Amino acid sequence: MIPYVKGRVAVQAHVGVPEGTFEEEYAREGFFGRYAHLYRRHAPVGWTAIQGDLRPRAFDANPLFASGEGGPRREIILENGDVEIAFVVMDRPAPYYYRNADGDELYFVHKGDGCLETDFGPLQYAPGDYLVVPRGTAHRFVPERATVLLETLAFSEYRLPEKGMLGQHALFDPAVIRVPEPAAPSADAPRELRIRRAGELTRVTYPYCPLDVVGWKGTLTVWQLNVRDIRPVLSDQYHLPPSAHTTFVANGFVVCTFLPRPLENGDPRAMRVPFYHSNIDYDEVLFYHAGDFFSRTGIRPGMLTFHPQGIHHGPQPGAIARTEGVSRTNEIAVMIDTRRPLRHAAAANGIEVQDYWRSWRNPEVK
Repeated sequence: MIPYVKGRVAVQAHVGVPEGTFEEEYAREGFFGRYAHLYRRHAPVGWTAIQGDLRPRAFDANPLFASGEGGPRREIILENGDVEIAFVVMDRPAPYYYRNADGDELYFVHKGDGCLETDFGPLQYAPGDYLVVPRGTAHRFVPERATVLLETLAFSEYRLPEKGMLGQHALFDPAVIRVPEPAAPSADAPRELRIRRAGELTRVTYPYCPLDVVGWKGTLTVWQLNVRDIRPVLSDQYHLPPSAHTTFVANGFVVCTFLPRPLENGDPRAMRVPFYHSNIDYDEVLFYHAGDFFSRTGIRPGMLTFHPQGIHHGPQPGAIARTEGVSRTNEIAVMIDTRRPLRHAAAANGIEVQDYWRSWRNPEVK
């Protein structure tokens, strides 16, 4: 469809925004559907008050991580009918194995290292690892150092995104994916298996370790990917939408990985920070793992932000100035975009950063 062009606009999106205006991307289907670029006299986040559930929120999960003594402790932060977003904290293994019959688990290792024991065999894990555990797989974490995991539980199967004209080796070569080899369990391995179904647990006890697989073949298994093996796509003259960094796809949501990369250095008119946009079809969650998050103030590793559908977001005041003299980003973050609105779980209330929504306000405006 040929776009309409009315009034004072930038001909190329995100490049050469008319002086004295702020570009907003108003788009459907997460930057893939119909769109409009609106050029406003004021930043659309220049609010002075917000009353209601749509205010942007931030959560500092570091206090949850600091109290991680014991076996696995799981705290759900946000959830809907497609996904649960939770943190799992532990400094010792559980005395049982766990099988989830409700959904597929995607773990992102924020802190710690150790071994993930599974039906298919063990995998050593370290910070920056994604670990995909298909529904119905018995497993447990055996930490060597206190471990913090961001868990994204999908009530569907995880898939890789379509790469189209980028080719099958874009983002990461499938050859970097690691899968486990069968291994004999230790003599003191648990005999108990706990199974989640419809949110309830069933305990099953065996006279032997239930991880007794001696061989496997097929296309369904546990697998591992570290962020160091992801090669982010970029444009020297155009700020790509967040969807260009999609790592996993499931029903009702996607998981994206933001990694260090060169900024848009090829055209001085090109935006170098995320553009303002309206969340029309997706809620957006960002977990900050490591680095310097130049488009956000007051954000540190271990924090999580939540921008719901229906309200704008984008760079905070000073973000553009912070990119001057900088040629590349230095951040690692995980983004979860959900089609259906997310609900706050009880654990979120105790770690919310109050007045995060005020961080967009111009200090000169009272």
